[in-house]
Amino acid sequence: MTEPSAESSTESSQDSRAKILISSITVLLLVAVLAGLWAFLGRSKTRAGVAGGFTVAAGQLTYRTTVQGPDFGKVVEVPTGAAQGAVPTLSSIQCERSYTASGMLLCLQSEGDLISQPYAEIYDSSLRQIKKLQITGTPNRARLSADGRMASWTTFVTGDSYTQPGASTRTSILDLKTGEYVDSLENFASTVDGKPYKAVDINYWGVTFTADDNTFYATMGSSSKTWLMRGDLKARTLTALRTNLECPSLSPDGTRLVFKKRVSDDIRKPWRFMVLNLATMQETPLAEPRSVDDQAAWLDAHTVMYAVPHDNDPGSDLFAVPADGSGAPRLLAADGMSPSVTS
Repeated sequence: MTEPSAESSTESSQDSRAKILISSITVLLLVAVLAGLWAFLGRSKTRAGVAGGFTVAAGQLTYRTTVQGPDFGKVVEVPTGAAQGAVPTLSSIQCERSYTASGMLLCLQSEGDLISQPYAEIYDSSLRQIKKLQITGTPNRARLSADGRMASWTTFVTGDSYTQPGASTRTSILDLKTGEYVDSLENFASTVDGKPYKAVDINYWGVTFTADDNTFYATMGSSSKTWLMRGDLKARTLTALRTNLECPSLSPDGTRLVFKKRVSDDIRKPWRFMVLNLATMQETPLAEPRSVDDQAAWLDAHTVMYAVPHDNDPGSDLFAVPADGSGAPRLLAADGMSPSVTS
């Protein structure tokens, strides 16, 4: 029998080491790929949100996240008792404006790349879409009645700010129980100082509903003035109650309205948040010193909340302040807007 030479033994040893090295590299690559896939699936699950347990449930603070990235605009929720610093649960629903009440979600969003078409969409507590309506303009305000039956939204038809001269809005109301749809409040009969009011520049915005699902409050703008209007859906009427009041939001007990009041002609800081007692018509300025362009919402019977825009990006943060004028603003949730508490 021929003995292997020293040269062949060396080559065999080198081949074995090469095979071991290649096998080790293959295993390491496989581990790296699996780790990356695991991390990706984890991130995807977090972004999907629905698998993470998002439901339009009572006791949740719901809002749009403004974190820059793929989740920008998605509706998220955190428990109301642990809003600041809590990790929000993401939904799969992306909106430009949103609002929740009684297990319902109202979402205003636009679809299309070249031509953007806005829609008003209604979802139930499991995020099943139950209604979708084509609307006109740029989404700006969204509200549901406390029982989730009545939906309203405001869009900018021209202009994109209430401080812009000639800005035009359209406000609609939808009864989710009967399907009755009011395309524009401008079709209602308006009364100011006991007399019919008609003008070509009338605009309405910022609806808030009372518990009877028929009475509501809104802002009417005309001739460089604004009024608090009380609306009657069945009668198709709007009656002026007070001047210089914008974007009202009714308290949970129905006794007060938080609103923004024009306190300056400076377009950089025109407004101040106030609370109106509907029984006495007494106004109370809130402790928020900044001029905030938002339709504030009620965190609870004693606290209102609103979004304050960032200075350097399209995002905003949610702040809360006592409704009796005391205290100071506090950060409620970073990177959010369109807040609501599901009742």
